[in-house]
Parts: sequence; structure tokens; C-alpha cells
Amino acid sequence: MEDIVVGGYLVKGDRYYTKDHEWAYIRNGKAQIGITDYAQKMLGDIVYVDLPEKDQDIEAGETLANVESVKNVAPVYSPVTGTVIEVNEDLSDDPSLVNEDPYDAGWIAVVEMNDPTEIEDLMPAEDYAQLLSEIIKEEQGEESSEEIPVEGIEESLENLPEEELGYEEER
Repeated sequence: MEDIVVGGYLVKGDRYYTKDHEWAYIRNGKAQIGITDYAQKMLGDIVYVDLPEKDQDIEAGETLANVESVKNVAPVYSPVTGTVIEVNEDLSDDPSLVNEDPYDAGWIAVVEMNDPTEIEDLMPAEDYAQLLSEIIKEEQGEESSEEIPVEGIEESLENLPEEELGYEEER
């Protein structure tokens, strides 16, 4: 699955998402968890991440961690039920990794899933991208009829206006 960009926010195509803007990268019954590009940008500069304890049991929807920014403190909810088997200790020394690279270096924890079928309750990238598009439209206000740029979903060069191609086609 390709990555998608919605209104300037990256949505990684290989993850599952929650409505609260957490992501889960599922591999071999384990879920690596973090917050989305949209979430980190809304929070602003992240100054502290309150990490979960290793071997802690967690239920889907419970607070896994807290992310503190210069603006506020936001809970990170676990998308899945299971046991925390790994935490990203790098965030203790450098919480800004969540801002710099929310999908890779800025991950928060890995949870060994109790029930791998729980991913059916999460959104695939396309659905999260659609939700994000609706949120952005709402933030812009109803009066804005401006289309939210979505890249990566059934988009081809033929569908783009010439000025968005970055070059002019030869005539």
C-alpha cells in the first residue's frame, strides 16, 4: 500500500489507524504504536513523552502514554489489547523525535497483541486519509469549498492540472 498525503499530512500506507490519531504497525502478532503526523503537528513541539512500563498489560482504548508539548498534554490510547514488550527509550532523551519522524524513529511502544483480529476494529490508511480530509475541511470551515489535496489515492499525472505537475507538457 502506498503512502498518502492529505492536506500536507503524511499517512503511511502500511499502518492501521484510530480516530484519535494513533497508528499501529502490525507484524507477527506485535503492534508498534505511535501518533500520526497530523497529531504531532497539532500538538506542536513535543517536550516530554511519559512512556509506558515494559511488561504492562494494556486494553485497547486505555492510555498507553502521555505526550507533552509546549501547548498541552495529550494521552496516547492503545489501539490494541496486549502486553507492552518494548518502549522507545530514545524518546526519554529526545522527545522531539515524535515531531521529526512520527512513523519511524518517533514510535512509542510495541505491544504483543492478545487478539490479532482486533486490527479489524482499526482503520486502514485509505479510511484514515478520508477521515483526515473531513477533519481538515471542518477546520477550514463550511464556507471553504477548496478541495483538500490528497496524493496517493488513485491519482495519476493525467488527473492533475498542468501547474501542479511542476513542468509544462510539450505541445
